[in-house]
Amino acid sequence: MPVNNNIDNIGSDIINFSLKGVDDKYYTLSDFIEKEIIIILFICNHCPYVKAVIDRYVKFQEKYKNKNVQLIGINSNDSKAYPEDSFENMKLFTEKHKINFPYLYDETQIVAGNYQAVCTPDIFVYDKSRTLKYRGRFDDNWKEEDKVMERDLGKAVELLLEGEEINFNQIPSMGCSIKWKND
Repeated sequence: MPVNNNIDNIGSDIINFSLKGVDDKYYTLSDFIEKEIIIILFICNHCPYVKAVIDRYVKFQEKYKNKNVQLIGINSNDSKAYPEDSFENMKLFTEKHKINFPYLYDETQIVAGNYQAVCTPDIFVYDKSRTLKYRGRFDDNWKEEDKVMERDLGKAVELLLEGEEINFNQIPSMGCSIKWKND
């Protein structure tokens, strides 16, 4: 599926979806209406970048759960070409990493296309008015957490919780390309 690689969509509105989670429930944005901040993470099971930071996402959700911040993971990869990213393997991945946020399956890849997601991980942060305020990296060292100097997602969320605008350069996330279907 061709995508627009333009990441200059700050200020755009959130796009609704209806996707099945690893808990076999369907989720839409209305399930998160009370949340101050929604963070949509396009992730998958096989990408080394995601594998390196998935436990940090779990810690992040735990840290911010009482501040009305909600992470939502979405896997849009072609699971026929990449069987490790199948729905059943998403369940195993969730269990292994004790994922504490909804992990949803975008089997049709429509949601990833609508968001113009390009990689795993690709991070989209929406404020209470559901306007995109941040699209960038999680932090500055995907390989080694103990060497992280800049926690970009955390800085962005703290600013938004304080009612402030993002006042630093948004560096794009680094990761594997989304595995688009050929049909």
